[in-house]
Amino acid sequence: MRLISRRSMLGGTAAIAVAATLAACSKGSSGSGGDGGVYFLNFKPEAEQAFKTIAEAYTKKTGVAVKVVTAASGTYEQTLKSEVAKSNPPTLFNLNGPVGYGNWKDYASDLSDADFTKQLTDESLALKGDEGKVVGVPLAIEGYGIIYNAAILKKYFAMEGAKATAVDQIKGFDKLKEVVEDMQAKKAELGIEGVFAATSLAPGEDWRWQTHLANYPVYYEYRDAKVDDLDEIKLTYSDNYKKIFDLYLNNSTIKPTEASAKTVTDSMADFALGKAAMVQNGNWGWSQISEVSGNTVKAEDVHFLPIYVGVSGEDKTNIAIGTENYLTINSQASEEAQKATKDFLTWLFTDAEGSKLAAEKLSIIAPYKAYAELAPSDPLGKEVAAAITTKGPHARQVGLPDLPEPGLQGPARSAPGAVRLWQ
Repeated sequence: MRLISRRSMLGGTAAIAVAATLAACSKGSSGSGGDGGVYFLNFKPEAEQAFKTIAEAYTKKTGVAVKVVTAASGTYEQTLKSEVAKSNPPTLFNLNGPVGYGNWKDYASDLSDADFTKQLTDESLALKGDEGKVVGVPLAIEGYGIIYNAAILKKYFAMEGAKATAVDQIKGFDKLKEVVEDMQAKKAELGIEGVFAATSLAPGEDWRWQTHLANYPVYYEYRDAKVDDLDEIKLTYSDNYKKIFDLYLNNSTIKPTEASAKTVTDSMADFALGKAAMVQNGNWGWSQISEVSGNTVKAEDVHFLPIYVGVSGEDKTNIAIGTENYLTINSQASEEAQKATKDFLTWLFTDAEGSKLAAEKLSIIAPYKAYAELAPSDPLGKEVAAAITTKGPHARQVGLPDLPEPGLQGPARSAPGAVRLWQ
């Protein structure tokens, strides 16, 4: 079988090719951190307002200015390159694993002795560079899977001839497919427009398929080879990717031909408004659901199913858990700005006030001691926290390679175990 590099792996099937060829290209923003303040170039648009609220609280407390600028979707690498060349560059920015460090090693600081680094609950979660030095720290541990509306599934389970009568019967791809296709056939009776929310394939909006879903065929190939990384992959499980992607496309609120115009916001609105019973996304998706005007989904009805792709043994897996990217301090910024940024991160990750505010506003599960008692309040965050602590005969963790978000430092050669399937 033909060997290909991970850089081109997404072109392996028709479905992957569609996702891989879509890339966002829009303008970034500029900011100032050269006056001894903090300038954070944020990667996640959905977290922008939360970071700004946190920044305002820190400034009010300390008098130190914290500027938050968010790169447009799919343009982080491009924006970062532009911003670091300016006289007042970002003092704090994101790295996506070892490849991100390889690109930005001249700008990544040694954080080994930082107070917040020493407060990590698991040192292996830090990103390490040359000579084992810590060059990046995780913001959070996140999880993703298939989010479902329990109220709609309960209605389906009560129908005559339903292919399942409870969620715990949906184990593995074959059963998922059977249930989904039957629900799609009965969508009018269920009061939905499709089982899955719209598949977002507009430029810059395809990251759920390019990254999160694409992790699965790569992971299983790694598993078979008993390794944590490969320079070349065979696409052994590309057909499995196509199976689940086609299930999304063909049992949706929209026709497959309409997907190229749909955004993640459209997709999450489908779910929030009760038009769809399921949507693939992560625990960060709760804010995207709850903040939709006219939202009809109750928090107690929002839960996760694992993503199934038709691989032996997957019926014992849980959702994917891990850290996607890291924070580092710009070593090229002024010493004053570097200190201010380090102080800000210390407050964010070790201070009782800072950690509480971040946990509430960002809905994160951060791997720092100060967050130990800060249980997530949102339904998806609670399920990620539960998955992390799950014990039992099948509760073992295995390395899952993490492909980067579009625009974020190219295909990632992630640290072993940076993202995990919990079984």
